[in-house]
Formats: sequence, structure tokens, C-alpha cells
Amino acid sequence: MAGEPRQARPPVPAASVFPLLRAFAFDALIAVVLVLGGTIAAAAVWTAWRAMAVAGEVGRDAAAIQAGIGQPGALAQMLFALGATSFAALVLYFWRRRADAAERALAHAALRQRATWGWTVLVGVAVFLGSSLLGWLGEQAGSAPIPTNLALVEEASRQWPVFLFLFAVLLAPAYEELLFRRVFFGRFLAAGRPWLGVLVSSVAFALVHEVPGISANPPLAVVQLWLIYGGMGAAFAWLYWRTGSLWAPFLAHALNNGIALAVHGLA
Repeated sequence: MAGEPRQARPPVPAASVFPLLRAFAFDALIAVVLVLGGTIAAAAVWTAWRAMAVAGEVGRDAAAIQAGIGQPGALAQMLFALGATSFAALVLYFWRRRADAAERALAHAALRQRATWGWTVLVGVAVFLGSSLLGWLGEQAGSAPIPTNLALVEEASRQWPVFLFLFAVLLAPAYEELLFRRVFFGRFLAAGRPWLGVLVSSVAFALVHEVPGISANPPLAVVQLWLIYGGMGAAFAWLYWRTGSLWAPFLAHALNNGIALAVHGLA
């Protein structure tokens, strides 16, 4: 039917909801375990490296070494996130949601269509404008949320601007699209439940970006950030569904992040 998203494969009968949700929950659990485990391992390696570096300066004074280790800076934290999350995304992709030859051929064919590029640019710009609008509406309502990662981004913009650009525009969109759109949403799409997949994967995307219980924002501000991130996730999932290529949401995500960096003077 005209106007409906184009399927990467012919339509399939819709699978039962509860087994599908159980499979998603298992994927999500694996992702959480791998991300947390990878982050803890990376932090342990960083701490050991810092301890050896400080010991070389102050000797074997345990108190001085402990005081000198400090906290990971912006670069280290971005590397932790990059290593842990990309590892989780790759494990889940190759283990649970690896694309077959037919899917890869369809994805590459989609890149040769002008409509794919048009939708990609449109969604990337629309996501930025929609997020900005939600932020402005929140300000009018007296809500001014501060994203959890804002301090990290500001520090990185001062000390590591080139790496921040590469991380925000290329690396983070790559592993986030592989995990949230290919693995999480793709499971529902392949099972004939795309709209349920849009909802579930977008909620997961929002919760990961603003974790309940960790955010210092008041409840209204947290809800506002969830709406922003959830809307982003829904738009990128729809774009993947519409074009049949993961390259489309990756490029739209990169475009949104690049515009945000440029507009906010952090590039």
C-alpha cells in the first residue's frame, strides 16, 4: 500500500507476542551484563595503569597512590563506553541477529536508491528539530533537564574535541544502531511485529540514555528526556523499517549528532 514502510523482506505472519518479548528480554539482559562487565573490566585496567603511573612518581606509599589515582577523565569514560557497548552490540549481532546474504544484498541495494538518502536526511534533521522543540516546550513549562552525559561532553569538547566529534558522529551511532535497531528492533521486524518493536526498542533506548535512579534531574525533566530519546529511537527504527538498510538510521543518527554538536558550539 502506498505510504507504508517498505519491508526488507516479504511480509511474514506476526509471531506470538510473549515469546517475542522473552527473546527481547534475553537480548537485553545479555547486553546489560556485557556492558556492565566490560565497563568494570575497563575501569579496573585504567585503575591499575594509573596506580603504576602514580607509584612511579611517589614510590610505594599506598595512601599517596590511592590519592593520586583520581577519577577517569572524559577520554577514558568515552573509551569505556565505546569498548563495552560496541563489544555487547557485536556479540549480540553475531550470536543472535546476524544478517544473512539476502538481507545484506537488500541493504546495499537500498543505498543505491535516492529515496533512501532523502529519507535519511529528512529523519536526521527532523529528529534534531523535534528534540529542540521538546526542549523549548519543556523550558516554557519550567523544566530544564540536564542530560547525564552533558558534563562529560563539555569536558571532552575542551580537551579532546576531535575525538569527541569522531565518538559522537561516527562511533556511538554505529554501535547504538547495531544494538538498538538491528538486534532489538530487528527481532520484532523479522517476526512481523514492527510497531511493537518500535515501541519496545525506543523505550530501551530512552532508559539507557537517562537511567532511572541515577539521573540527578527531577521527575518531570527525566520524563522530558525520555520523550526526546524515545522519539529519536522511534524515528531511527522507522527509518530502518522504511529503507531496509541499517546504513540509513546510522547516517541519520550521525547527522543529528553532528548538527547538535555544531549548533551547541561543541564541535
